Amino acid sequence: MSTLTDTKRRRRQLLPHPVLSLFMLLLWFLLANNISGGHLVLGGLLAWFIPFVTQSFWPQEMTLNRPGVALKFVAVVLWDIVIANWTVARLILGSPKSLKPAFMTLDLDLEQDFAITILASTISLTPGTVSADLSADGKQLIIHTLHVDDPAAAVATIKQRYEAPLKEIFECSTS
Repeated sequence: MSTLTDTKRRRRQLLPHPVLSLFMLLLWFLLANNISGGHLVLGGLLAWFIPFVTQSFWPQEMTLNRPGVALKFVAVVLWDIVIANWTVARLILGSPKSLKPAFMTLDLDLEQDFAITILASTISLTPGTVSADLSADGKQLIIHTLHVDDPAAAVATIKQRYEAPLKEIFECSTS
């Protein structure tokens, strides 16, 4: 039993965040737009080296509990980015007087710092919205949007489309 624990500990020291490393390797291939031997080696080294060097900065272990939900989440985010690009282009090319910018407060159900960071990044990646601030207690996220007719409905959409899947993925809870 002790040998198995020691092996896991050594593996974790050498590859502290395997999911993050895999994600970084895939991101490298997307950025390079090429899957060749050289890119595999360079991307693999970076995907191992960056988490290895920064492992002391991670206060908690990142675990991916539901990979299927994670893939669906990525698809939803990519779709929302495409739709938001068209919407923002239409708003910008239209009358500036018709814009209704607003700050909205999102009460967070997420508790893990990493999951909150992913949520804030996802919101900022979607054109027309940006995560502006996180409250000192980490319970509320302030979001600015370029145009919103109903802030409460927009907050409910963010909670349903982004926060709920992230909670399921990283905190293994469906509530």
